[in-house]
Amino acid sequence: MGSKEGSGGFRKRKHDNFPHNQRREGKDVNSSSPVMLAFKSFQQELDARHDKYERLVKLSRDITVESKRTIFLLHRITSAPDMEEILNESEIKLDGVRQKILQVAQEVSGEDMHQFHRAITTGLQEYVEAVSFQHFIKTRSLISMDEINKQLIFTTEDNGKENKTPSSDAQDREFGTWRLKVTPVDYLLGVADLTGELMRMCINSVGNGDIDTPFEVSQFLRQVYDGFSFIGNTGPYEVSKKLYTLKQSLAKVENACYALKVRGSEIPKHMLADVFSVKTEMIDQEEGIS
Repeated sequence: MGSKEGSGGFRKRKHDNFPHNQRREGKDVNSSSPVMLAFKSFQQELDARHDKYERLVKLSRDITVESKRTIFLLHRITSAPDMEEILNESEIKLDGVRQKILQVAQEVSGEDMHQFHRAITTGLQEYVEAVSFQHFIKTRSLISMDEINKQLIFTTEDNGKENKTPSSDAQDREFGTWRLKVTPVDYLLGVADLTGELMRMCINSVGNGDIDTPFEVSQFLRQVYDGFSFIGNTGPYEVSKKLYTLKQSLAKVENACYALKVRGSEIPKHMLADVFSVKTEMIDQEEGIS
């Protein structure tokens, strides 16, 4: 049973049929040719864009870390005697985060935002979560996207704080501003994450004997859940994924409110934390089974 050459194995490449000494030898490329010059400029542009992307990823990581620290600080409000002191401290931390966002705004100035959005979206979502959490503690309401974006407009005076060495075109930007806009998707994802923090605040406040906060949080979460339900599956994929987590947070808060309403009068305040910790574990186990 004969077989043709090359069948049943790797196919020979065309240039393998030529003897090695007859192959075309590489010639010295003229580095000053228009084609080489064009590709060198492409290389420089791509390298610069890649470096900028990496810088933005690092800034986004810093924004995420500082925003998380702000959220952890705000959770202390449920047990702290002085609420104003913690709010002032959180405002200082958020100002530091905004200085990082200013650096992001400087990096993406004059660039196509969509090319770099993926590098900074995680940090912006965490910032939205921290700002909206602080706003809820102050006002028991949801901060709007426009209010968040107004805080992300920086004058050249703010720029001077960040860059102490004046740039050559500083006079040209004397009346200019730096700004970074949070996109609707970043805002929605940040608000969806906020619901988890509100659920934790609700359970912590119950443990400290605060009976009013759980009902305020429950009413607020219902409104947020209704808003997300209108979006449904028509929104971005990430939003529909977070809707399930939001529903879990709402269920835990409603269970806490139910227990407070039905059994609140018969359970001593110092034992409420134990009751709710057990209830939360039972809910988590039921969710795991289902």
